[in-house]
Amino acid sequence: MRLWYLISVWTHLLAAAVWIGSMVYLGLVLVPVLRERDFEHVRTRLLYRTGLRFRWAGWGAISVLVGTGIANVGFRGFDWPAFWSGALWHGAWGHVLGIKLLLVTLVLILSAVHDFYLGPRATRLLEADPESPEARSVRRLASWIGRIMLLLSLLILWLAILLVRGVR
Repeated sequence: MRLWYLISVWTHLLAAAVWIGSMVYLGLVLVPVLRERDFEHVRTRLLYRTGLRFRWAGWGAISVLVGTGIANVGFRGFDWPAFWSGALWHGAWGHVLGIKLLLVTLVLILSAVHDFYLGPRATRLLEADPESPEARSVRRLASWIGRIMLLLSLLILWLAILLVRGVR
């Protein structure tokens, strides 16, 4: 049983690294490079295509995180009856887990809005008229949602560390 737990934790950490690492790469490497004048003619298209590619990796990572997260809670001795009865949520560990899951839900909602609504809308507007106030506004909103998702994801990572190392 311990081997399966370790495999589950390893897979969970790998998926978290893909999720967070991809957001860091997009925000600290790709987007700043695309803002350079040399890339003006491909900026919107390249960012859109990269976003589509990342969508698969990102939602795949999220799926793995949810599945292994459920498994990891089970490996720690909690079952579905503990979840539904409320026993899982008692004590400091349960409270931290509850906050973590609330933030995960928020990140899922923000990701869906960003990936399936704002990103495609921003792309359409930027391709039609990159200087329009609406295009700038939607692009700025998509950018801020991306930043918020990264910050929330880092907070989720901190809470995950507390669950295995700091909360009893």
